[in-house]
Amino acid sequence: MATVDDNLMDWLRDAHAMEEQAERMFSTTASRIDNYPEMKTRLEGHAQASRRQADMLRVCIERRGGDPSALKDLAAKATAMAQGLSGIFVSDEIVKAAMATYTFEHMEIASYRSLIAAADAVGDQETRRVCESHLAQEEEMADWLEQQLPLVTQQFLQRSARPNTTAKH
Repeated sequence: MATVDDNLMDWLRDAHAMEEQAERMFSTTASRIDNYPEMKTRLEGHAQASRRQADMLRVCIERRGGDPSALKDLAAKATAMAQGLSGIFVSDEIVKAAMATYTFEHMEIASYRSLIAAADAVGDQETRRVCESHLAQEEEMADWLEQQLPLVTQQFLQRSARPNTTAKH
């Protein structure tokens, strides 16, 4: 039977892999965006934030006596690469990317809320502090994306209605 400490460590490893996935997914998606500069810039910035978050989670894991899961990290990166490149096959790539990113942010928010509760359960205030910081960043990005979804959709529809204009990314 897993202890509270065991669960916290597993969830920290999951969160580390999640941030590795986020960094790769946002970078790959941003590299494919040509006609939506604000979205591109924001995804590039959030990819860098995800890299820093993964580094901070690694510190939490190591401080607790563990190592990140190489297998989970590899699987997350592979999934992210597939997600980032999946836009090649759809005509509305930017809209799908905005929706997927918004959804992913909410998964990260849920993860950090659970981690905060688990850190509280074991009295790990440093892990709690790190996760609270990450949670605030993810909530801010989710709020921004929520506002951007209608705008990106409208921009896509306007661009796609013009002849000889690339709208998908």
